[in-house]
Amino acid sequence: MRQVIQNFRSGATEVVDAPAPGPKAGHVVVQNHASLVSAGTERMLVEFGRAGLIDKARQQPEKVAMVLDKARADGIIATLEAVTAKLDQPIPLGYSSTGTVVGLGSGVEGIQLGDRVASNGPHAEIVRVPARLCAVVPRQVSDETAAFTVVGAIALQAVRLMAPEIGETVVVTGLGLVGLLAVQILVANGCRVIGVDIDVTRTDLARAMGAAVVDASRDDPVNAATALTAGRGVDGVLIAASTQSNQPVAHAARMCRQRGRIVLVGVAGLELSRADFYAKELTFQVSCSYGPGRYDAQYEEHGHDYPLGFVRWTEERNLGAVLQLMAAGSIRTDQLVSHRIPIERASEAYEILLHGRGSLGILVTYADTGSSNVHARTIVVARADSPPAEGVVCGMVGAGNHASRMLLPAFKKAGAAMRTMVTTGSVQAVHLARKFGFVNVSTDVESILNDTLTSTIVIATRHDTHAELVVRALAAGKHVFVEKPLALTLVELERIREQLNKCGATRPVLAVGFNRRFSPLARRMHDLVARAQTRRAFIYTVNAGQLPPDHWARDKDVGGGRILGEVCHFIDFLRFLAGARIVTFDTQVLGGRTSSPADDSITVTLSFANGDIGTVHYFTHGGRAFPKERVEVFAAGGVLRLDNFRRLDSIGWPAFSGKRLWAQNKGQNELVAAFLSAVETGGDEPIAVDELFEVADVTIRCARFAEQHGDGR
Repeated sequence: MRQVIQNFRSGATEVVDAPAPGPKAGHVVVQNHASLVSAGTERMLVEFGRAGLIDKARQQPEKVAMVLDKARADGIIATLEAVTAKLDQPIPLGYSSTGTVVGLGSGVEGIQLGDRVASNGPHAEIVRVPARLCAVVPRQVSDETAAFTVVGAIALQAVRLMAPEIGETVVVTGLGLVGLLAVQILVANGCRVIGVDIDVTRTDLARAMGAAVVDASRDDPVNAATALTAGRGVDGVLIAASTQSNQPVAHAARMCRQRGRIVLVGVAGLELSRADFYAKELTFQVSCSYGPGRYDAQYEEHGHDYPLGFVRWTEERNLGAVLQLMAAGSIRTDQLVSHRIPIERASEAYEILLHGRGSLGILVTYADTGSSNVHARTIVVARADSPPAEGVVCGMVGAGNHASRMLLPAFKKAGAAMRTMVTTGSVQAVHLARKFGFVNVSTDVESILNDTLTSTIVIATRHDTHAELVVRALAAGKHVFVEKPLALTLVELERIREQLNKCGATRPVLAVGFNRRFSPLARRMHDLVARAQTRRAFIYTVNAGQLPPDHWARDKDVGGGRILGEVCHFIDFLRFLAGARIVTFDTQVLGGRTSSPADDSITVTLSFANGDIGTVHYFTHGGRAFPKERVEVFAAGGVLRLDNFRRLDSIGWPAFSGKRLWAQNKGQNELVAAFLSAVETGGDEPIAVDELFEVADVTIRCARFAEQHGDGR
């Protein structure tokens, strides 16, 4: 299938071939008929992509501060690699489309195969979208009109926040797509509408829709609104403009009556005059997208609806309401369409958007085809007529940030032959496949499980899928490299153990991404610690920082929480230093018992069979200036201190003065090289399987105790 992407690094807007998405619980698969280019959001994304690095930095000063903090902590080289990798991630464009349902995930209700739906799917021939972001299109609404539904819902949500009453006078500033749709919604609501814009073509359209208009290029909007209301002032102002100027908000405040309402649905400068708002007791609100539920993963991804009696208008219900207005003829879009461009030439739409005059509603159209190429879930990105003569043949599942930044460069450097990349979303996968020399890209994991040429599978998906994929890969006779954690529950862990036992003496190699123990400085620390003839005490301090409340890693069902997802690394590292089995452990959570351990600051105390002890302090509320990771070893009358895997210092440690690296090295390349060597030669696994299960077991129990007890065992 074809899809439109924006590359932030090169600035290119491209139409790429990608595999079609497959079904997923709570989602629908749609073959698009038409999609609408957003003149606001998409233009902003394309302009950002085409800007130089300095302009990008100017547009995101908060990100610049984060980059500087990272450079101080991790070094310039690691920071440049991270920034480059972030910019190298293409994104799909588009979020307002209509098409026919061709696939249903489990749990979807109210939508059937063959239904026409409006959704927030991107510009692509086949899209997969949450059912909560779809609405069935009435028979009398055309595909082209239905393609405006999501943008219409943005306008409708802004109108709802203003809560206009019949007979009130409302100004709409900015008569782009959202503004003109808002004009029609307000007119249908019985309001007197005043449209303000500098484009005479758009003011003419607003006039034809029933609004009084003001040409802001020649007339003062405040004076005009005052005159049209006989000096009383307007009841509300909806700002749908896109500008850095403070003028739209300033004008809105001055044209409003006492206790008037202002809603910002576009972009405007917000250096407000307190006097303008204070004297009239004005209210000001920013409208968020399509309505309640937006950006709530529980609602969108997991399908948990808000009770109608408490939240009457969710984003899904707003989509349906817009379609009802379209069916009734209250919203008309025929005059809003300025261009129709087929998907294969979609990049032209953005040239028109950026440089053309007279553009308004640009529709991307799709041929009515049942071609198997459109629905293919595996595509070839590079020809490979025969298996490679050298190197382990790998398939990868997952193409997220860690895979692209760490794993793929490490496997490429180690000489692996990359055959098939499998992901649920195809845009990033196609880009990475080309960059790292994959032969195929697929959205079907069976494509690598059943591929006889692929001997090894790398798993870099979200944590809740790790155990199942490991079991399936081992059952297929594949060697497995899985990013941590190995499993989220003891039941999952036991399933993996059982599958390994079924493989017998010829079992495949299993490795977990505990890379820190392979860092050069970590190896040096391990050697020095091993020479100490006394008991050792270890302290691992992690200045982890906070994650957004809705981050997937904090979702207990998906990411497992930060203890399972991250603390496992540090437990493994102390197990490596001690070189002995963990015999007891205790946990303490900052603040005691908690119902949400995913973001906890936690301390884990370990004791080892050889008498060593270790403590992991995992804190999420520290300052960025402190090193992210610090390991200290107390023994033999001295102290070793490892900071951020860049510097190993000696404080009185015998026969060692310290060592420093130019760049941070957490051992990713070394771990991957050791894994591939074990696969090729049949040698020892990088980390003994018993240790992998031991660390997983301890970490799972730590997470369980933190959730259930909080204040320790």
